[in-house]
Amino acid sequence: MRERRGRRRCRRWVEKLPATSQFEPAEGGEEDAVTLFVEEFEALRLVDLVGMNQIEAAIQMGISQKTLWNDLTSARKKIADAIVNGKPIRIEGGSYMLRNSR
Repeated sequence: MRERRGRRRCRRWVEKLPATSQFEPAEGGEEDAVTLFVEEFEALRLVDLVGMNQIEAAIQMGISQKTLWNDLTSARKKIADAIVNGKPIRIEGGSYMLRNSR
């Protein structure tokens, strides 16, 4: 995984971990895998699957709307790269805290 530079990422609340941590195309190299951070996955899930608006999703994750937008944009770009270029997707790492389900 690539080392990140710059400001330290604040932790985001994540409701649950993904059911699977890797997707692979029928053809493609393992070395080209795209890494999607868990908090990017959560932003994508809340906005694109659950249907929350960005303000609701940011509140749910305990972050600013701008931070959510950055995570969402990054996730969409990575997924587009994987689909267009036939790369595997791994979901791992990041800076998050698992929210207790009640």
